[in-house]
Amino acid sequence: MNAMRYIPGLLVFSLMLWPADVKPQSGFLMPPGVRQVEWPFDYVNNFIVVTVTLNGTIPLKMIFDTGAEHTVLCRRELSDLLGIRYDREFRLLGSDMKTELTAYLARNVRLDAMNVPLAAPDEDILVLQEDYFRFELYAGIDIHGILAANALSRYLIRINYLQKTLTIAEHGVLLPERAGFAQLPAELYRNKMYIRASLGFDADSLPHAKLLLDTGAALPLLLISSDSTMKLPQSVLPGQIGMGLGGDLQGYKGRVRDVSIGKYKQSGVISYFQIADSMINKSFMNGRAGIVGNVLLNRFQLVLDYQNSVVWLKPSGNFRKKYVYDRSGMYLLASGTSLNEFIVESVMDNSPASEAGILPGDRILQIGIAPARILRLQDVLKALQKKPGKKVRLLILRNGVKVRKTVLLRNLI
Repeated sequence: MNAMRYIPGLLVFSLMLWPADVKPQSGFLMPPGVRQVEWPFDYVNNFIVVTVTLNGTIPLKMIFDTGAEHTVLCRRELSDLLGIRYDREFRLLGSDMKTELTAYLARNVRLDAMNVPLAAPDEDILVLQEDYFRFELYAGIDIHGILAANALSRYLIRINYLQKTLTIAEHGVLLPERAGFAQLPAELYRNKMYIRASLGFDADSLPHAKLLLDTGAALPLLLISSDSTMKLPQSVLPGQIGMGLGGDLQGYKGRVRDVSIGKYKQSGVISYFQIADSMINKSFMNGRAGIVGNVLLNRFQLVLDYQNSVVWLKPSGNFRKKYVYDRSGMYLLASGTSLNEFIVESVMDNSPASEAGILPGDRILQIGIAPARILRLQDVLKALQKKPGKKVRLLILRNGVKVRKTVLLRNLI
């Protein structure tokens, strides 16, 4: 997720106006006689990352994305290297509904799950003219594209966040009702699943909010409205909630009192609130109030049944984890060939980082006693989410000069 990026929280999700005449994906298939496979994934910065090979040659790191309508390759140089021909050129709108992007349709592409007997031998995918998403900057991982979950829609798909596995199984092999899963009706629209949830605010509620189920979103909850009277918690932080191709995205950050999905309730859910342009494409939005992403979804095991428009839920060991937000007020980018150079992109006003004298452009060289070169972006972000009152000592590089700073963490929302 992509033409829109949310930081921190590192949301990247594919909300684009894809051409309606691109044929549905042929999808992945298991070999004859195989009825269930386990596909391991990496869970990095709240993204589900799987590895596939392109035309049996090039390994690709792909975000497994239930919020994507089509599989997307971000790196055109890879398809060019293999001599893949493009059938058509498309002009698409970015997720800000304003910025125009260019993509190409590549037909009859083969994708194979790495070391798993699962292959999509005849896929149509979209190849971006440029890597508009730049996942590595905001997620700290080298990502080549997005794998649309509906490419597996002929099967049941179980997502186990704790074991970091996707179980792909024929109907009748995986029986979620016998394994303690609760059934939740879903709506299938343009190859994506929508569920209903009840949202409790400080003094009000939204009892039947339609939410896009989006594993390409590395946040708990995003609520979108073209109405300036959107319900907001009493305590919110206004300002930049993300970056889109059309510029900064403005809105609010706060907590929803509770979110109920089926019979399960989560409290104190960190949420992003975006006031959308009233000209936004209504049919594309499909009446949704927002999206629910991995930071909430990973409280469960999920089974997705596209054929019957059902989601199955079962609480996992993460179910009672608290929702923690950045306590520094710094927004960071990952850079360098190994993505272990961390640059301060911006600093929130009146935050611990601003009070410590951190400035945009500062490069973090050391956190505590740990050199930045041995860390990943998710390690740095985790350090900035420690308990209120924790002192985080930084060595930064500013204009060629090393400077030591101490950030005293506190709750911001």
